Amino acid sequence: MMKLLILLVVVLGVMAIAQLARVYELTARLRGKREEDISAADNRMNARLMWAFLIAYFAFFLWLVMAYGDKMLPVAASEHGAETDWLLNFNWIILLIAFVLTNVLLFWFAGKYIYSKDRKAFWQPHNNKLELIWTVIPAGVLAVIIIMGLTTWGKITAPAGPGAVEVELYAKQFDWTARYPGADGVLGATDFRLINGTNPLGIVTKESIQLRMDEIDASIAGSDSLLANTIMADNKRAEVTEQVERLRRTQARIVNLRTVMELDIKEKGSASQYLYGADDIVTKDFYLPVRKEAKILIRSRDVIHSAYIPHLRSQMNAVPGMTTTMKMVPTITTDSMRTHVMKDDTFDFILLCNKICGASHYNMQMPLTVTTATDYEKWMAEQFKKPFQAPPADATPAAPAVVDSTTVTVPVTAQASVITN
Repeated sequence: MMKLLILLVVVLGVMAIAQLARVYELTARLRGKREEDISAADNRMNARLMWAFLIAYFAFFLWLVMAYGDKMLPVAASEHGAETDWLLNFNWIILLIAFVLTNVLLFWFAGKYIYSKDRKAFWQPHNNKLELIWTVIPAGVLAVIIIMGLTTWGKITAPAGPGAVEVELYAKQFDWTARYPGADGVLGATDFRLINGTNPLGIVTKESIQLRMDEIDASIAGSDSLLANTIMADNKRAEVTEQVERLRRTQARIVNLRTVMELDIKEKGSASQYLYGADDIVTKDFYLPVRKEAKILIRSRDVIHSAYIPHLRSQMNAVPGMTTTMKMVPTITTDSMRTHVMKDDTFDFILLCNKICGASHYNMQMPLTVTTATDYEKWMAEQFKKPFQAPPADATPAAPAVVDSTTVTVPVTAQASVITN
């Protein structure tokens, strides 16, 4: 009820103002005053109001800076984040100079050069020198900004150095999953055709291929039994038949995948990526060591997402059908952020999705824990106990792989896979 009364008051107020304006217009006509006739007093008043507005405008701007300055981005917690902040500040300086200069000139001249019947404006339709100045200077400034931005972007997306921590972030509506190399130190191959309830990332191994084939066989057998033993409407029968055909096509593609895997292993031997998926670590926890370079691989199952970590100034699109990469070096641990920077015991670095990807886009969040190298190694040691695919009971524990440009030492379990294939 109160909202309705407020609305009525506002509407009546607007109507009253409109009527007053109408009365003023009618009285002006009765006095013989034309609307386009502006008195010298009105001109002077408008000029002074322009200058008053200029002062009020900048006063309000300064108040906004002081009132909301602490709501800006917090301290950067990565090496490239510090460089990104410097680049942003450089842009802010240019914007502030242009902002102050243009607004001061706009309102100062509007107030100074009021209309005077004794003064005639200088008409200048064209000036090559002025046009050159206001074209070349902004173009030069933009060129500097673009070159500096591309340089920073090139550093973020450049190949990571040897020894970098490698982690894959997998996006889907509406959550994130992390994947780390297992004890062999190498991420295995993936394929979307193998995605199921127990293999959410589609990691390729001999066992995961066989499991997926068995699942499809069971689905086809169930549908065939349904078609043979159930009376159903023609449209429903056509739907089930189409489903069976789709499953058979998927099965044929998986057979092709298995053939590709076997040929790749035969051709590349221990360098084949298909040998390293069994011990990969699939987790909902995201950990990184401080002061150590990390290579981040980003994939998407369904639509475009965006991996965004505000405090690390990191953002990269997750694009279906391809893997995007970036690198970063965290410089502040989660504990230090809680104790010294944010002074908040509940603080966490957060991985967000920065693309509006659907109804639950807001829910795509994943905490990132930045720890010391020692704590990170302890955490990884625990993760090694929970690989994607448990090794056979009699298997020899895998030794970490040594990866360089020429050789890869393969764990015993991977070598066994080559022999059985």
